[in-house]
Amino acid sequence: MSAPDFAHHCALAMLRDGQRIELVADEAERAAIAERLRLLALERFEATVTIAREGEEVRATGRLRAAVTQSCVASGEPVPAMVDEAVALIFRPEPKGTPDEEIDLQEADLDVIFHDGREIDLGTALADELSLALDPYPRSAAAEDALKEAGILSEEQAGPFAALAALKGK
Repeated sequence: MSAPDFAHHCALAMLRDGQRIELVADEAERAAIAERLRLLALERFEATVTIAREGEEVRATGRLRAAVTQSCVASGEPVPAMVDEAVALIFRPEPKGTPDEEIDLQEADLDVIFHDGREIDLGTALADELSLALDPYPRSAAAEDALKEAGILSEEQAGPFAALAALKGK
């Protein structure tokens, strides 16, 4: 397995309730994140979070800001975008049990990141949050023309009401 692209390990023993952490990716880290997320470029990636501790559970809440360039899904042209997202991360100790044992997860557990009891990897979790904030289907201004040229119908042309509209004219 390759090394994490934006690993910033924080020792649990050093984290304090109310602590503010600012992370800014350097050029090499931004390039590695961009490669993993298949971005054309990542010009800016930074986050500011405040830590809340409750025993072994760590909550990190704050903002994630990034300037990205994605590839248009239709034309392949660059699509620049800004990301400014609120983040709320929950780190909990890895559940105890055998590897084959089934663990019951509740809805509140779905956004939990497990830690080993010694440290959390805040940077990698924030890079993962960026991946969730990206537009899954970025489109440039030339997207419609590229789709039309490829013979792909628009939603209006292919939708159920298009067939009704064609019948109405008869």
